[in-house]
Amino acid sequence: MSFAKIEIVLLQRLKIQYFLVMGDTKYHFNPDTLTFEKAQKKLSKKLLGTLGFVFIVVLVATGISTLFILHFDSPEMKSLRVENAQLLYQYNVLNSKLVQIEDVLDEIQVRDDNIYRVIFDSDPIPGSVRKAGFGGTDRYADLESFSNKEVVVNTSQKIDIISKQAYIQAKSYEDVLELAMNKEVELSSIPAIMPIANKDLIYTSSGWGYRIHPIYKVRKFHYGMDFVATRGTNVYATGDGTVLKVLTKRTGHGKHIVIDHGYGYETLYGHLSRFNVKVGQKIKRGQVIGSVGSTGGSTAPHLHYEVHKNNVKVNPKYYYFKDLTPDQFDELVALSSNIGVSFD
Repeated sequence: MSFAKIEIVLLQRLKIQYFLVMGDTKYHFNPDTLTFEKAQKKLSKKLLGTLGFVFIVVLVATGISTLFILHFDSPEMKSLRVENAQLLYQYNVLNSKLVQIEDVLDEIQVRDDNIYRVIFDSDPIPGSVRKAGFGGTDRYADLESFSNKEVVVNTSQKIDIISKQAYIQAKSYEDVLELAMNKEVELSSIPAIMPIANKDLIYTSSGWGYRIHPIYKVRKFHYGMDFVATRGTNVYATGDGTVLKVLTKRTGHGKHIVIDHGYGYETLYGHLSRFNVKVGQKIKRGQVIGSVGSTGGSTAPHLHYEVHKNNVKVNPKYYYFKDLTPDQFDELVALSSNIGVSFD
């Protein structure tokens, strides 16, 4: 038996795999057929090898991509960064403009309270109303997720505050406009002329201040001004209004009229001899409402005239600006300031 046959028999009994590689092709010896057959890879091994290769490729690609993203921005990312920078700049510019608007609005509010409302005798808007805040702690919660939340929230707060103050100011100007439109009515209602015409006036006997009472002969404050005229002289309403009282008393102001002029003003006309009006009647400035007399606590024919502002008696001398020149006003004040005995 030759050596080659012996070797083949041994391979058959030992079941030893014998391989032969030629180029890229692998062959294995089949002891049953005593021939070399082309080796076939198992599908599982092929699949496993393929998956391993793919895994390695993906892992390497992921690593490269991660390094690239960390160190290099994509065009989209660069565009977003530029856009964010522009938005942040615009927010800062907007904040600066809002500060300027706040300053202008503050100046408007000062003028409104100290000029316009003073002109129309109206109370200023309280600071607690103008500067009132907004309720709710989570009002800006939806803005907390922004990367530049401090700037965004701060800007939103300023816009809300300015919007509210602007709304209040707009309402205030509506009120001022209404006051201006009604100013003509108010000016015609405020007492502004003498209750007796200059041509009918003999003299002014007693004015505002302490005087000697004609009956009790004691020093007493005289709340008004006395105009001496002959009995029956016309007495005029000093402003538009509504007749509030028409009273007759044996003492005090005797027959007297009280007119409500609105806007906190009332006038009283005392010691009349007769009435030309009745309660509730609408009257105009310069309208004859009665006649000079000497009724009640009076010692001679004259008109006792009073002006009340918000239920407080005030000096009538400041309410003759419609029919007296400056010289006539000074003369009237001098006459009414003489200390002497009043007629009531």
